[in-house]
Amino acid sequence: MYLLDTNILIYYLNDNVPENQSEKLNNIIKNHFNISVITKMEFLGFRNYSSHAFRMAKEFINYANCYNLNEEIVEMVITIRRKQKIKLPDAIIAATALINKSTLVTRNTIDFKDIEEIHIYNPFK
Repeated sequence: MYLLDTNILIYYLNDNVPENQSEKLNNIIKNHFNISVITKMEFLGFRNYSSHAFRMAKEFINYANCYNLNEEIVEMVITIRRKQKIKLPDAIIAATALINKSTLVTRNTIDFKDIEEIHIYNPFK
């Protein structure tokens, strides 16, 4: 299982994924297109979309399995934030990955560096 971070979706749609990782990322999106509700909000909340680009982004994101907040994720966010300094959206994404036993696909590995239990796949490394 994989959970995709917002930055990966942006790189993917802009065709900016390293060539040697594009097949793996295509497979992840085809078979494991899971996101946090935070990723959905960040991705669709981008202000500079044209009307057409926004419609395309919504169509794309509708293929994803979106994990909403639930009590288990909320409790994990609290645990994570009590242990280390991390932005709330990143803590929610991390907690969503942990609760759903998913590898987090992100380029922003530094945001999650202090979360020992999390598994990360960075297609840019």
